[in-house]
Amino acid sequence: MTEGDAGGGPGTPRTYARRWLFLLVVGLLSCSNATLWLSFAPVADVIAQHFLLSMEQVNWLSLIYFAVAIPSGIVAIWVLDSVGLRAATILGAWLNFLGSALRALPCMAVGIPNPFAFFMAGQSLCALAQTLVISPAKLAALWFPEHQRATANMIATMSNPLGVLVANLLSLALVKKGEDIPLMLGVYIIPASLACLLATTCIWESVPPIPPSAGAASSTSEKFLPGLLLLLQNKAYVILAMCFGGGIGVFSSFSALLEQILCVSGYSSEFSGLCGALFIVFGILGALILGLYVDQTKHFTEATKIGLCLASLACVAFSLVAQLQGQAIVLAAICSLLGLFGFAVAPVAMELAIECSFPVGEGAATGLVFVLGQAEGVLITVLLTALTVRRTDPSFSTCQHGEDSLDWTVSLLLMAGLCTLFTCVLVLFFHTPYRRLQAESGELPPPRRPSPTPKPPPEAPQKAPALPAPLEDPRDCDQGPV
Repeated sequence: MTEGDAGGGPGTPRTYARRWLFLLVVGLLSCSNATLWLSFAPVADVIAQHFLLSMEQVNWLSLIYFAVAIPSGIVAIWVLDSVGLRAATILGAWLNFLGSALRALPCMAVGIPNPFAFFMAGQSLCALAQTLVISPAKLAALWFPEHQRATANMIATMSNPLGVLVANLLSLALVKKGEDIPLMLGVYIIPASLACLLATTCIWESVPPIPPSAGAASSTSEKFLPGLLLLLQNKAYVILAMCFGGGIGVFSSFSALLEQILCVSGYSSEFSGLCGALFIVFGILGALILGLYVDQTKHFTEATKIGLCLASLACVAFSLVAQLQGQAIVLAAICSLLGLFGFAVAPVAMELAIECSFPVGEGAATGLVFVLGQAEGVLITVLLTALTVRRTDPSFSTCQHGEDSLDWTVSLLLMAGLCTLFTCVLVLFFHTPYRRLQAESGELPPPRRPSPTPKPPPEAPQKAPALPAPLEDPRDCDQGPV
């Protein structure tokens, strides 16, 4: 199960073929978790009518992911860096499976008085599982050589938006009326149970017997709390975390509010779904291309800055064109470009977070960015919706559920302004050496946290002190001439 030079010494980096199985499990788990997250949203009307729920209750089945991820994300960071990748993956797989099964109980048992409680409990377990599978960069760092890390990270990271796309398409295809809901919930249990089975039976260890790189050998060299303190004292990391986390927040808001923004200008929900699908598909394509490029060139900073600049331009274009009627082709193209440039940066930025914070654990370096992104996403979404006002001019709205026609002009301009602000701060003020690559090449030893008690400098080797001249043996005197 090994690749590479079998004749190398014990310190020679080595890769193992089972790393691809580990990557498959993490990718399947991330994809399944994303499908469970948004499985209710595309058929919210049918869910609300069948179970006698309000639209606010149905929306909370998706929003609970944000509410749970922010406080539990810190605990997940500790689990990843202290307990280990194997334990975190298996725990996440079981939580994901149990959550998917709990959601289906109201459809399997008769006479359950409060199905919403089971839905929320199941979604909460799935939300806890999400925080344990948010760090594919740790898997890439521990199991993959340096020329494959960005590609492995890209594959695992893009499994999540792929799950979002699957949920949007599959839920609409399966549910046409209330009687179809049990089928939908049962179908989503299948990938969750498969990921749980593979994680439990096929993942044997957190790290390979022989690390694939020098950086993997030094992974998680800092303890949990000292590592977090080092991250907060690292200027480059703080800038990257705040700006890229803000970018995650902007994209989360865009995904959540896309249908509400476009329906005001007369675009159908089907067209909004198409724009969301193009956003994800082109994002996965862009991430694949950029991941392969960065693996070969190691231009993490340049790729991140250029990608965010182009994504900001696309965001500005969307904020202007989305307010116009009859621009379907232009809007579809803009959403494609926004995904192509914005999504493509995600795995590269996570690798960059590890490079600028090494030797802090990968779970802490990438997990903190995720938590900040979730928190900023909630704040930006609330702010954008709060700034909407009712339209006074004639409306072409196709919004359903009896919603008032809202004016999103200020909100869209704020979204574009925030995206541009985060990008400008990152481009102007973010500069960092690639600490992990330098450590692996021997140019720079991994930085260590200073010990609380300074050790005395090593003394120069000294010769043994000369012994006093031994007394002359009387027998030696007898050997000479008298």
